[in-house]
Amino acid sequence: MGKLTDQQLERYRRNILLDGVGPEGQERLLRTRVLVVGSGGLGSPAAYYLAAAGIGHIGLVDGDQVDLSNLQRQILHFTTDLGRPKIESAREKLTALNPDVKVTGIFRRLGDDNFRDIIAGYDLVVDGTDNFEVRFLINRACVEQGKPYIFGGVLAYSGQVMTILPGRGPCLACIFRDVPPREAPSCSELGVLGAVPGVIGALEASEAVKAALGIGEPLVGRLLTYDALTMRFYTVEISRDPGCPVCGNGAVAAE
Repeated sequence: MGKLTDQQLERYRRNILLDGVGPEGQERLLRTRVLVVGSGGLGSPAAYYLAAAGIGHIGLVDGDQVDLSNLQRQILHFTTDLGRPKIESAREKLTALNPDVKVTGIFRRLGDDNFRDIIAGYDLVVDGTDNFEVRFLINRACVEQGKPYIFGGVLAYSGQVMTILPGRGPCLACIFRDVPPREAPSCSELGVLGAVPGVIGALEASEAVKAALGIGEPLVGRLLTYDALTMRFYTVEISRDPGCPVCGNGAVAAE
């Protein structure tokens, strides 16, 4: 991509004014490819802010249709979208917001048969899923391919965010060694305050933009937890585990 057009200079003016961005940084954002896995509670705000920021290519992986219960928190989808594939609904809203952005919808679930190939086409990955098995696949692929992975999770009144930069800090498997059991509590059982994934998704988008630009201090080795009931943020320091099966010494890529 060449120099910014006059219209782009106006659209991204507030970005361009920032130290660490400028016209060159905005051009870099427009060249960046971000994969958002899931276009629900986390993926909706994350993708929306990424599109607004001028991320040039956003990939959306989601195999679900819009359901009425989604609308309490999944802000990319409207009542008129009920029954539509989420990637279609999300693509429509994102391109309406910013026609500069190319949005690729992948109507399937990330799984053992495709996760490496799908992630290989992008520069970094934002977690918008609620499935720990999928998160472990994302984590492994990003570590293997040396790509940033922005982890996010929500439940009830709280949420968590951490940035994984392979080679610079711990990965997801350093914290969660095993996939939680299927009977572990989930949002479908305990609920979630709709604004909580909005907060966490916005934080994920902020971390993704910082990673794309190489600016600021990312949440590497720091798990940020948000509690909406007390309106407090807590940071837990996380160290890389040398025995981690994914990023530790002697880790071997899974087949």
